[in-house]
Amino acid sequence: EREESASKHSHDDSTVDWLATGLCFLFPAIGGLLFGYDIGASSGVLVSLTSPTLSGTDWYSLSAFQSGLVVSMSLLGALLGSLIALASGNRLGRRTELIFAALLYGVSAGGMGLSGSLAPLLGCRVLYGLGIGFAMHAAPAYIAETSPPAVRGLLISLKEAMIVGGILAGYFSGYLFIDEVGGWRSMYGVAAPLALLLGVGMASLPESPRWLLLSGASKDDAFRALVRCEGRRAANLPLVQAEIDDMAANIKDSEAFNAASRASHGGGGGIGAALGLDLFADSRYYRPLLVGMSLMLFQQITGQPSVLYYASQIFERAGFAGGQEAAGVSVLLGSFKLVMTLVAVATVDKLGRRPLLLGGVGGMVVALLLLTAAQGGVDAAAGAAGVADVGGAAWLSAAALLLYVGCYQISFGPISWLIVGEVFPLAVRSQAIALATFVNFASNFGVSLVLPTLQETIGMRSTYGIFAVIGVAAVLNIYYNVPETKNKTLEQIEALWRK
Repeated sequence: EREESASKHSHDDSTVDWLATGLCFLFPAIGGLLFGYDIGASSGVLVSLTSPTLSGTDWYSLSAFQSGLVVSMSLLGALLGSLIALASGNRLGRRTELIFAALLYGVSAGGMGLSGSLAPLLGCRVLYGLGIGFAMHAAPAYIAETSPPAVRGLLISLKEAMIVGGILAGYFSGYLFIDEVGGWRSMYGVAAPLALLLGVGMASLPESPRWLLLSGASKDDAFRALVRCEGRRAANLPLVQAEIDDMAANIKDSEAFNAASRASHGGGGGIGAALGLDLFADSRYYRPLLVGMSLMLFQQITGQPSVLYYASQIFERAGFAGGQEAAGVSVLLGSFKLVMTLVAVATVDKLGRRPLLLGGVGGMVVALLLLTAAQGGVDAAAGAAGVADVGGAAWLSAAALLLYVGCYQISFGPISWLIVGEVFPLAVRSQAIALATFVNFASNFGVSLVLPTLQETIGMRSTYGIFAVIGVAAVLNIYYNVPETKNKTLEQIEALWRK
């Protein structure tokens, strides 16, 4: 009966208030933009920081390991942030967690810009990473829980576009400050005012109404929060009240079910219970966990970090760029990523999640097979004539790279985070998104760590082939395990796991 009630009001979106709904998207999405900015600015920072003439420091002569630490310490911080969010995110609330992320972003950005030696710079990089971990945990949940069903896919996918936009902003920041003495300080410092905007913006927004009910707040508190989130749409008071009633009834059912589950499993205890992981012993959560965790894992182990890592080399072999032109190629590739992400944003609530995932990941497999074949041609040409003209094989590599990037950006890029924000039941959503975020960053770190050894041992041709095989497994996983969530309320999606 409750599902029928939800379906009656889930499609009444003609009165979506884009100002109210847009603000509930924009400020959390700035947390993703700051994540992307850090990725994009890193290459320019390293060029500036290690330059004898432009660094503006007497510690510019960094080893390869130290340079790697400058980049990777934020990833370490993100992993730690994900683990902390796993334990505390449900207590903090989505809004509070994003305000805390803004504080970490702002303090660390200022600290990085003022660092007088490598040690405090690395410490601030870890703090910035903590902000990334909190923001990437809380933002999908907040956007999902405050968005009308018919535009939820668009808005969560648009968060990925904000990340890509942040990468572009980081590239542009490098372009602006690369020739200044101490330009790396400005590149890092630019993030501080954006962090302030994130903090002030989140302070002006209500808490997620679903989290309020989950934390024990009254229906009246949740009602007032939902009215602020929905703006003009809340003029339909019976609609708002029906949504609140659905949320409250769903939470009541979940709490009763979880209490019975804990009792049947002996009451829990230890670290797992402290983190809320004892809830996952319930078989009802196995499938949503499989869906969310597998998408986060396959997003990284199908080669996305490594293919882009070799992008400059691929374009240079094709004759498109070399030396100083590499920065221009990065901007071009980033712009293409943004365009393709916007294609996904524009179509996700029309075509659905599954078609974009299946078509996009299938296209990635084709691109990886083309890269495998093209790399064979490159290797053969290089072996026959030294490092010479590799002609058509290099052009094929460049075309396959663009195909790969385009397919990734209409599938795994935005849709994985969208489904992670939708698919988990409210009672375990905070812990589950934290686990998914951890799996994402950990698998990214693992691929980046293993890739150089893999490439040296078996070569890029075989590496691309392995990624293609993994891609086939990803397509099969999506086909058999990932449900369609288009135009469903979060309560309707949760009801899928009870069947």
